[in-house]
Amino acid sequence: MKESQQHFKKYLRFSTIGLEMGFAVIIGLLVGQALDKWLGTEPWLLLVFTLMGVFAGFRSLYRLLMDLQADEAKEAQDNDEEGQS
Repeated sequence: MKESQQHFKKYLRFSTIGLEMGFAVIIGLLVGQALDKWLGTEPWLLLVFTLMGVFAGFRSLYRLLMDLQADEAKEAQDNDEEGQS
């Protein structure tokens, strides 16, 4: 039962990847568009903030993968310690 809960938590963490990347890009796009209209600098701020959103999305993906890798390493270490006991 505990193992299935751990797998479920991993699946939930993976399911957030698409949302985080999508929201980051959309927020960057909307902020860039609003600033371009306000400052009259079309399309430059739209491009800059959209690229920043893409960067933020990939940064979020990288952080998630590093967390999952650390969890896997900890789990493997715990299994090794249990086997030696």
